[in-house]
Amino acid sequence: MVNTPAKKVRVLIVDDSAFMRKVLETIFNSDTHLQVIGHAKDGREAVALAESLKPDVITMDINMPHMDGLQATAQIMTTNPHPIVIVSSESRDGAASTVKALELGAIEFIAKPSGAIDLDMQSIREDLLRKVKMAAKVRVVRTASRLAATLQSLPSAAPSVSRPAPFVSQSSQVADQRFPVVVLAASTGGPATVMRLAPGFTKEFPAAVILVQHMPAAFTTQFAAQLAEFTEIRVKEAEAGESLQPGNLYICPGAQHLRVNPLGRIQLDAVTGRIAGYLPNIDVTMESVAAYGGALSIGVVLTGMGNDGALGAKAIKRAGGHVIAQDEATSVIFGMPAEAIKLQAVDQVLGLDDIYAAIEKRVLALTRATPVGAR
Repeated sequence: MVNTPAKKVRVLIVDDSAFMRKVLETIFNSDTHLQVIGHAKDGREAVALAESLKPDVITMDINMPHMDGLQATAQIMTTNPHPIVIVSSESRDGAASTVKALELGAIEFIAKPSGAIDLDMQSIREDLLRKVKMAAKVRVVRTASRLAATLQSLPSAAPSVSRPAPFVSQSSQVADQRFPVVVLAASTGGPATVMRLAPGFTKEFPAAVILVQHMPAAFTTQFAAQLAEFTEIRVKEAEAGESLQPGNLYICPGAQHLRVNPLGRIQLDAVTGRIAGYLPNIDVTMESVAAYGGALSIGVVLTGMGNDGALGAKAIKRAGGHVIAQDEATSVIFGMPAEAIKLQAVDQVLGLDDIYAAIEKRVLALTRATPVGAR
């Protein structure tokens, strides 16, 4: 019996630097599972070649002439979606643009080293190859409904969003009682998913919300700033020692683990390094919230690769809390939700557009039932 060779992942490289295109091609073609099928030097060429070559994955630079990587990503994901991996700078401007590209539907990103390109790109070779291969397995969907306004407002202005009716608490004394704590857990595909979820939250929302997204430090800072443009709830990067408050969405800094102590204060840990391969580690946050909030804790496991969040979800469920997992049909990567489901740690499996309503319903039930001053 003759074994049929595995089909190679076909890659389109988009970068305005001829030298960078050559470096990337050398890296990709050195892997027997990848094949470079084309190059584009700007966004206009990228859009045209995405249509004609039908690559399995596109690597996309951001700063390019004629049409930049943000505009190209938006157009491709609107009209002719393909998995896109952003390859861009980790500078402040580069981080802001990369986060916006992820919000537009790009799957993953790699930060270009700042030193000698040919040597330093080799230092990220394995991570680059892994992410491109992973992206090839992703089921992409058109994101036209969200991108229509964005296409016209790039690169600086945020698209307008319609806001739901304000959440009205059933208790005027929410600040004086122990309140629910919601943990949103996300990895691959998370930024775009959270952007869909965020507009539901309002400044009157009677729960604290913590987002743990697998993302480096420079990028979570930018994500917090950009997410704040899409929602009325106060969005901020979490700070060590601050007390959780309802009506706030705290983003875990990318290079640290976040815990909630027994007094409801945030603890950040930048010393431990990766835990179980993750930084930040979602299980750590969920387990501490379960210990602090008990039945008032709510875990939401969103799209992502791996199993981070599964043990944390189990801890929340064991403490009497409520766990929601995003369904396979709307997940970019169904890894994290699937692992939580396997552990029988999930109360509801829902499509993305149904998740906020389920969170709100649970929070409303808890705030009605929790006596004022309960500890």
